[in-house]
Amino acid sequence: MKNSLRALFSPILNFFEKGDEPYTYKPLNRKILIFMSTLFLSLAIIVAYLSGDNSDPGYLIPVVVFSVMAIIGLVVGLLGNDRAVSKIWGSR
Repeated sequence: MKNSLRALFSPILNFFEKGDEPYTYKPLNRKILIFMSTLFLSLAIIVAYLSGDNSDPGYLIPVVVFSVMAIIGLVVGLLGNDRAVSKIWGSR
């Protein structure tokens, strides 16, 4: 199952997993990434729910931004290797 999901999200994972420079990885970074991504997804759902009846489409901007950040973070946190997680945090 994990291999098929990695193949599905390979464009995202390839961007963060490429390179051969040294990196510093801490297991806590993965847990924090998953937590923060879940928080962003919750924010996107709450904003979409609270402003769903408005006729102004401007509320979609934070929903899209938070959703994209959450999806990228969850994909890298759950499916990515150690290099991808450390690249998200910028630790090299």
